[in-house]
Amino acid sequence: MIKTKEFYDYLKTKELDFFVGVPDSLLKNLCACIRENSDSKHNIITANEGNAVAIASGYYISSNKFGVVYMQNSGLGNTVNPLLSLADEEVYNIPILLIIGWRGEPGKKDEPQHIKQGKLTLPLLETMGIKYIVLTDNYKEEIDKCYEYMKNTNKPIAIIVKKDTFGEYKISKSKNDYTINREQALDCIISQLNDNDFIVSTTGKTSREIFEIREKNNQDHSNDFLTVGSMGHTASIAFGMALNTDKNVYCIDGDGSFIMHMGGFAVIAQNPCENFKYILINNGAHESVGGQPTVGFEIQIDKILKAVGFNNVYNAYTIADIENGLSKMMGMDALIIYTKQGSRDDLGRPTKTPIENKKSLMKKIQK
Repeated sequence: MIKTKEFYDYLKTKELDFFVGVPDSLLKNLCACIRENSDSKHNIITANEGNAVAIASGYYISSNKFGVVYMQNSGLGNTVNPLLSLADEEVYNIPILLIIGWRGEPGKKDEPQHIKQGKLTLPLLETMGIKYIVLTDNYKEEIDKCYEYMKNTNKPIAIIVKKDTFGEYKISKSKNDYTINREQALDCIISQLNDNDFIVSTTGKTSREIFEIREKNNQDHSNDFLTVGSMGHTASIAFGMALNTDKNVYCIDGDGSFIMHMGGFAVIAQNPCENFKYILINNGAHESVGGQPTVGFEIQIDKILKAVGFNNVYNAYTIADIENGLSKMMGMDALIIYTKQGSRDDLGRPTKTPIENKKSLMKKIQK
């Protein structure tokens, strides 16, 4: 196991000290170390992974120094366009060090949404012509090779990180003054809905908590689409469902997901659908992958939603606020719920497969 701070320090000896990307659960210790030891101009948590590649490209153009982009392999899809049409040797020929967490590594047990991505991670890089090194304890030599490769070729190169590669690096999570947590908010929302209301929930702990709340209430799961992958697309899935049913479809999103593909909301709002209800739970963090901060508390999400065409946007800070907001929501309204970070240590995972989840919902919503 690699000592995280020593890895970080060695990167810096090669002037690899500009970090940009989207946090990943396998990289959470490295991301924590980067956050604690880099200032805000040298560590930028981006909206999505393609955004990170573009920023690293601009950094190289202005400084002639190599940027470091960190991500989960599920985010590789977001990088394909800028890697091939910007950084590629046949276009601008821009060197970037990619550090990629390898979820779904073949032969290792993982969640369903990571299995195919895990199988295709290395072949995808090969198809794009991106050389890679699977990180080992011999990391100094491997970093040296990456550095020399970028220096000699001006091409991107990837370091692939397996599970449990980095040692623990603890920092205190950011705190806020909000009084309720996400699970309490979800419990309240579910208690206000009826059997003809459907939920599309975002990736990570939100969907896990919804599943467990249904179990606790002895309810089935046929009203819920638990989006286990495709982060940032929850609202678009819900909107697509709402267009083709007269039943209410509640999108329960998170701040990281909202920020990742924010442009989709302008399209949704300009194609109003009366039974589409948007709820955003904002805790200012990528909590499911280690608690790294988003810009969720620094931007005025309510004004953004209003500006692109949502009708009314309600802000909620307490259970009473949530109940009040839900009672007022009409077509193309939104509810933003501000919560503190935190989840139960014993939080489980859905016991239904994604296909079982999809089939049961399809059967019910199409009645």
